[in-house]
Amino acid sequence: MGLIKEFREFSVKGNAIDLAVGVIIGAAFGKIVSSIVNDIIMPPIGLLLGGVDFKALKIIMKNPVVDSTGKVISEAVTLNYGNFLQTTFDFMIIAFCIFMLVKAINSLKKKEEEKPAAPKEEIVLLTEIRDSLKSK
Repeated sequence: MGLIKEFREFSVKGNAIDLAVGVIIGAAFGKIVSSIVNDIIMPPIGLLLGGVDFKALKIIMKNPVVDSTGKVISEAVTLNYGNFLQTTFDFMIIAFCIFMLVKAINSLKKKEEEKPAAPKEEIVLLTEIRDSLKSK
């Protein structure tokens, strides 16, 4: 029973729930950025490079084996470096977006820290008492 109780306490802690929410949001954010990269950024880059589709870039290491009827007996062995390039572009853009998000959050935190904290009620009350005693 101790293991189940310990697991329940772990699973309902704020940190575990925050982590789960972060992973879900991160996955959704990754899909959005992948779409931006694949559908908006890469087509113009491919056009500038002469109509290159990065996902189609590959080196054929072994040609496919085809019989006399044209049926493929064994597939070609390829090194798909274009897909690697596409994934690398995705990563760099996602990393940059996350960096900018963290930078914005940190600047907001700095602004909050720079604001002077309001004095506590006790201090305000003691200051008022001191001022009233000085005036008498």
